Amino acid sequence: MQLPHEATLLRIFLGESDRWEHRPLYEAIVLQARERHLAGATVLRGAMGFGKSSRLHTAKILCLCMDLPVVIEIVDSDERI
Repeated sequence: MQLPHEATLLRIFLGESDRWEHRPLYEAIVLQARERHLAGATVLRGAMGFGKSSRLHTAKILCLCMDLPVVIEIVDSDERI
């Protein structure tokens, strides 16, 4: 695979519980990026965050949240992103 000298970063924010066809959405997105031979993808699981509802999601032991924030970062050339 030829890696670009300059790359574009695509950042996708979603929740850990988001699903697509009975699998985690982040998994489906990364597998699709790999299938399309994009340069790279990483899934980052957040320790704390909130979205449009302002409801706080946290990984603290006393608040076992099942919908932690997830960030997917995909990199490749501008045209491929």
